[in-house]
Amino acid sequence: MTVRSMRTADFRLPLPFERTISSLCSNARAMSWSDKLMERPTWAPQGIDLSVPSVSRIYDYYLGGSHNFEVDREAGRRAIEAFPGLPKIMQANRAFMRRAVRYAVDRGVTQFLDIGSGIPTFGNVHEVAQAAHPRARVVYVDHDPVAVAHSRAVLAGDERAAIVSADLRSPHDILAADEVAGLLDLDRPVALLLVAVLHFMQDGDDPWKAVAQLREALAPGSLLILTHASTDTGPIKPEEGEELEGVYRNVGSPLLMRSRPEVERFFDGFEMVEPGLVPMPTWRPDAAPTAAVDDDPAMYVGFAGVGRKP
Repeated sequence: MTVRSMRTADFRLPLPFERTISSLCSNARAMSWSDKLMERPTWAPQGIDLSVPSVSRIYDYYLGGSHNFEVDREAGRRAIEAFPGLPKIMQANRAFMRRAVRYAVDRGVTQFLDIGSGIPTFGNVHEVAQAAHPRARVVYVDHDPVAVAHSRAVLAGDERAAIVSADLRSPHDILAADEVAGLLDLDRPVALLLVAVLHFMQDGDDPWKAVAQLREALAPGSLLILTHASTDTGPIKPEEGEELEGVYRNVGSPLLMRSRPEVERFFDGFEMVEPGLVPMPTWRPDAAPTAAVDDDPAMYVGFAGVGRKP
């Protein structure tokens, strides 16, 4: 008797079972691809829509951070296509912020309110401030859930720093937050940081009014530390600025380039600190500019300034 070996091809399931298994396999492949695209990292809070870009996470992508999703990276790539110098602008923005924080500490201001703080990266405000003055206190404010969650993780155990989930459009909510009351003494000077945030407020939101409300809550001697996007400085052309605005508008976070007079209005009620409202690298640089460091003209796009409340 000849024994015939059974090959896989000789075995067939009944047709209904074949169709069911084929359907399950197709769904599994589709789910696997979808999960790969929309995989939720452990650091991502439940409830956020991974298909919607976030300004904070796009900024994190520019700086080479890891707390962003593919949808943020795609938006960032489109923005860089519109103006390739964007990463350099962000680096100049961070460098200005660190210089301004050290300036504040040197002037005796050791309390900081950083609104629109974003996702913590190396050299954040509390690190710079506490390195200059160990008793410095910092309250961060952001409305992006990833920025808030990651900030809480980074600040765990630091009794002199906290994060508030709130929006610049509601200054009262910020000033009334328990974290502000617990860490900051508003009867003493505070450095208010509005770094790369006001250009995401439209004119209809009246950002000048929001800044004025915050100013009125601060003690004399307080500082306003500010940067703002603009086509008035550096090599960016108006049409490039419009294209960049279009990218952010398409992701649901309109960006508005403002003129020098419009940015200067934010300093109403403050006395400008020398050298005034200038491109970011030229505000009190740590050292004389060198070709190796400052050879990219893109770094000079946008304004930076510090004002003091008399």
